[in-house]
Amino acid sequence: MSDFLVVGGGVIGMMLARELADAGADVTLIDRRECAQESSWAGGGIVSPLYPWRYPPEVTALANYAQDFYPRLAEELLEETGIDPEFIPHGLLMLRVADQADALAWAEREGRNVEQVDSAFLYEKEPDVAPGFDQALWMPKVASVRNPRLGQALRASVLKRKNIRLLENTEVTGIFHEEGEVLGVQGKQMVFAAKQTIICAGAWSGPLLQEAGLETSIKPVRGQMIVFKAEPGLINRVVLMDGRYLIPRKDGRILAGSTLEYVGFDKDTTEDALVSLKETACQLLPALRNCEVEHHWAGLRPGSKDGIPYMGAVPGYRNLLVSAGHFRNGLVLAPAATRVMADQLLKRESEIDATPYQPSVRLAAG
Repeated sequence: MSDFLVVGGGVIGMMLARELADAGADVTLIDRRECAQESSWAGGGIVSPLYPWRYPPEVTALANYAQDFYPRLAEELLEETGIDPEFIPHGLLMLRVADQADALAWAEREGRNVEQVDSAFLYEKEPDVAPGFDQALWMPKVASVRNPRLGQALRASVLKRKNIRLLENTEVTGIFHEEGEVLGVQGKQMVFAAKQTIICAGAWSGPLLQEAGLETSIKPVRGQMIVFKAEPGLINRVVLMDGRYLIPRKDGRILAGSTLEYVGFDKDTTEDALVSLKETACQLLPALRNCEVEHHWAGLRPGSKDGIPYMGAVPGYRNLLVSAGHFRNGLVLAPAATRVMADQLLKRESEIDATPYQPSVRLAAG
């Protein structure tokens, strides 16, 4: 029997399994597919909430910790596995922001770097952005990571640890418990047992917890994205306008995203979204009209009220915990989510107050 059973091999599940294993625990990590093939793969990889001042302080506290942690994590993974997550601190330019005063006040309060810049600064940084913008907001320390490669590096890291048992393509059908004591999870043909079970299954966490009688706000939210095949240097920074963004990769490809759709567990792509994403991207960066759309895909975010995740013990059960509901910021918040959960599981004092994320608190708040 494992000390810990982590259900869900996304970025958060893999980071948590590594942390627990490095503390000496025996860990089983289960995923319904291969690791990091759902929202961890499908997102854009911006290591910041979009318009971070619009989020509640509970999200800001996690984001601040995680953003400061990511450079070290990327270095460690590259050294350990030889896989480069492509963590690039190239900055974020935000155009047509209506609540700039709120952004600047938030930045001063939180000690984060947000600057109001003029058109000369903007077009010096990104000369191919569409003409006509007279100002922008600039966050120079915002980075991006190539999330599929981050997932590959984390998976390789997990496989190096002899005290992690990785079970991929293994479907979990329910939580196995007797009189409120959770003994593990039910698979199609067997029970996987552990002393403590942690649900980190992204959008699929909601149904699993619902099967155990717990109604949460965790719902699937579809996001569609496209990638343009472009030459390196067309843009060199993340550019955001009206909720849509462009993200450059080292090889020149440019990601454009994303939609926000409440359509259940439907991961189909749509022609309407393709047209909309392409048109918005080309309005922002006209040179993309000459670039091929190489791929169009969709993923399912684990939506939650206000984007505040559930992280802690599940009320009504013993030995069952959850880390889910990170909504659009799963990858952004992953290092902080790992710290919050690992500290609870290993009975360590944490530098992040876990109280606001406890399921009992989140459920009481509605």
